[in-house]
Amino acid sequence: MKKLAGCAMVLSVSRLTATLVDGLVGGHRPLYSAAVALIQRGGHPTDLVTVGHLSRYADADGTPVAPEALQPALESTIFDLASVTKLFTTTVLLGLVDEGRMSLDEPIADWLPTFGGDERRRITLRHLLSHTSGLPALLQLWTDWPEPASRVQAVLRAPLVNRPGASFEYSCVGFMVAGLLAERITGQPLPDLVHERICRPLGLTDTGFLPDPARAARAAATEHQPHLGRGMLRGSVHDENSWSLGGTAGNAGLFGTAADVARFGELLRQGGAVDGVRVLRPETVAEMTRDQLPPAIDPGFRHGLGVRIGDPHWMGTLAADGAFGHTGFTGTSLLVDPSRDLVVVLLTNRVHPSREWSDIAEIRRAVAEFAAPPVCRG
Repeated sequence: MKKLAGCAMVLSVSRLTATLVDGLVGGHRPLYSAAVALIQRGGHPTDLVTVGHLSRYADADGTPVAPEALQPALESTIFDLASVTKLFTTTVLLGLVDEGRMSLDEPIADWLPTFGGDERRRITLRHLLSHTSGLPALLQLWTDWPEPASRVQAVLRAPLVNRPGASFEYSCVGFMVAGLLAERITGQPLPDLVHERICRPLGLTDTGFLPDPARAARAAATEHQPHLGRGMLRGSVHDENSWSLGGTAGNAGLFGTAADVARFGELLRQGGAVDGVRVLRPETVAEMTRDQLPPAIDPGFRHGLGVRIGDPHWMGTLAADGAFGHTGFTGTSLLVDPSRDLVVVLLTNRVHPSREWSDIAEIRRAVAEFAAPPVCRG
């Protein structure tokens, strides 16, 4: 545990530590084996807590690894970010909108010829990023399309479950399409786009798809997946659809550290630029963080372009301030609250050793509540 610059009291930091340590114990079962929480106020890190170990179990039954194999979670630990990837995919595409290479409201079938047809021709980038495209939540590419070459076409031809614009359906398929769209517009692979447009300019040296062996050695383990011939995952993407597409997809696949995710959060908090590096126009970030759902669609929260807005389920009382961000299935989250100059990052491996073991919504709320009180400066 570290106490960083600022005037948050040590007692308060101890409360944050206690919250994360509680997750190591859990109730019926531990919620995760590793967790890192990083809170920034006004662009400065004030609270950093690391607990646990990168891997605690050898299989989904919870067989413990040998004590000598335990590695502590550190500030430098890399986590599978899961659906936090969607924020990066969104930022890449909104950058292309800023450049005039496409618009939010033109049919994406103009770029993806095998995508269109009937109602599908009405789907726009705005629909994809606000989860109102009518595309399904998921496909099972790894079982239903055994030939890798057929999986991209399966994504592009996924059947609609509703009319575009008629309902909110959180759709990983829609973000897989979004990643393919970015690649088609630019002629570049998505990993290169994320690196060149976001990670390199911002200095996010530990964020990217497909970690090399050195980075994988710093990664927190996720799930044991012997049914896919994968064993205990560590440094390999957890999301089966992204894995089926080679580990790079618009919905999931990025790995990163808490510090990198927090710096990306600062980019959004500060309107698209940080430390003189501009990635998005201020007007674009304003549109990104504006509720895109019409009054007739009310899922219990608001949703912008790639960001959840005001969701009390995991934001706690910060939801009332218009905080926005995203969670990841593996146990990750980024929360940004411009009204409080606040960025909150929580990275865990809650699917280790099995996704059936835990739900960390309560921990997410507790970390958000810890960050919520005003903290003096000076």
